[in-house]
Amino acid sequence: MTDLYATLGVSPGASEEEIRSAYHSRLRFDAVETPEGNQRMRELREAYEVLSDPEKRRSYDAARDGWGQVTEPATVTEHEPDRIEEAPFEEPVPVEPEPHRSYNPITRATSGLPRGWRVAIDWVVTIVGAIAIVLAIKAWVVNPYRIPSSSMEPTLHCARPGSGCEARFSDRVLANRFIYHFRKPHRGDIIVFKTPPLAEEKCGAGGTFVKRLIALPGETWQEKNGFIYIDGKKLIEPYIKPGRRDTGTSYPARKIPDGEYFMMGDNRSQSCDSREWGPVPRKNLIGEVFAVYWPPNRIGFR
Repeated sequence: MTDLYATLGVSPGASEEEIRSAYHSRLRFDAVETPEGNQRMRELREAYEVLSDPEKRRSYDAARDGWGQVTEPATVTEHEPDRIEEAPFEEPVPVEPEPHRSYNPITRATSGLPRGWRVAIDWVVTIVGAIAIVLAIKAWVVNPYRIPSSSMEPTLHCARPGSGCEARFSDRVLANRFIYHFRKPHRGDIIVFKTPPLAEEKCGAGGTFVKRLIALPGETWQEKNGFIYIDGKKLIEPYIKPGRRDTGTSYPARKIPDGEYFMMGDNRSQSCDSREWGPVPRKNLIGEVFAVYWPPNRIGFR
């Protein structure tokens, strides 16, 4: 007959806390996804169910004390064998999911492989999963960008010795890539976008730009001596510093086509923007800049 104390690795005088600690310790070290390991887990669970229940433990201890006694057959009471047979560890174990069984499909799929292979596969899956999550976040949620030029000074800094740059380090910003799926772009938003083809010809550079949204679809934009007018009304722009305006520059009124947006830099005198290469189609908008995350002294929302 199995000694339940020996199964858990405790002495007959062990306290309830020692029994509980021994049970959980054996679960951690004996858990192996094999028929033999599952059998050991069942034996541990049966031993714990008996020894952690005071009433069942007293009954078991009484039966266990009788194992070491040498008695004549005539002195054995009729109900003693019944009492031993009724002990919980002799009862059939109901078929149910093992509490220690892993529900991780990778763990279950690799349970028959050597431990080294299981560990290697687990690391590969973890790394690939982490990379996939990062790429998904960059593609659909938030993406970082670096400010390369002075076109948005002083709102967003670029690094010296670049022309017009004020900072030692370029600002690193975060763009919200999903916000325009839930609302329309607003005037004043700082937006990351893909430039129209004409930008490379006019500015000598294309690709991804960061500018401020100035005029919306259907509005009429005009610049007079460095000041912007929308539908004939002067636009108040507190984000423009006096020395950054093109005070000697004027552009005739132009209506913004439907589905397109007029972009300008805050550093007007050094910004190649929609004044040169026209408005930006809605499909080219990537996301709204909402925060600076580097350098540390510039961290904050924009």
